[in-house]
Amino acid sequence: MSRNIIAILRGLRPEEARDMTDALIDAGITKIEVPLNSPQPFDSIATMLDQAKGRATVGAGTVLSPEAVAQLSAIGAQMVVSPDCNPDVIRATKSAGMLSYPGVFTASECFSALRAGADGLKFFPAFKLGLDGFSALKAVLPKDAETYAVGGVGPADFADWQKAGITGFGMGSSLYKPGHSAKEVARLAAETVAAYDEAFDGQ
Repeated sequence: MSRNIIAILRGLRPEEARDMTDALIDAGITKIEVPLNSPQPFDSIATMLDQAKGRATVGAGTVLSPEAVAQLSAIGAQMVVSPDCNPDVIRATKSAGMLSYPGVFTASECFSALRAGADGLKFFPAFKLGLDGFSALKAVLPKDAETYAVGGVGPADFADWQKAGITGFGMGSSLYKPGHSAKEVARLAAETVAAYDEAFDGQ
């Protein structure tokens, strides 16, 4: 089962990258981002790509410029996640053959992202948008648009968001914080996967 869960490892250090990669993949999370405001993020991403060996989609978060996209492409990253909707970043990402997940909050941002070629929409901060806000936006979005709730949404909320039509989640501090051991992340990842599987019931 392919799960639409993106692990957000803000603050990850390169020396943690191999163990964290295995912990997440073994638990069933196969989309992993290292935000670019982490220490030596390009080193961590390159290490994770080597460790994953095709078992996961690995990329960066907090990507704000086409120049950063080019750097990511050069090391073989597969995914670009942003906090904002920048059509230049989206187009650069798609031109480089990577998956694009820009941050959106309004209908205008959603459609700008889709027109630029985004693979999925990252609703951020999701807890501020809320279920009512997302449901209203979902009503006007293309039926096949991939949607991710990111920010303030945890495993206990998965079922409610799934009922509202969300297709995935980005998990940050509830999954990983600097100082967490790989064992602790593995436990939290397993809980996240169990909640996701229950909410989506094998979809």
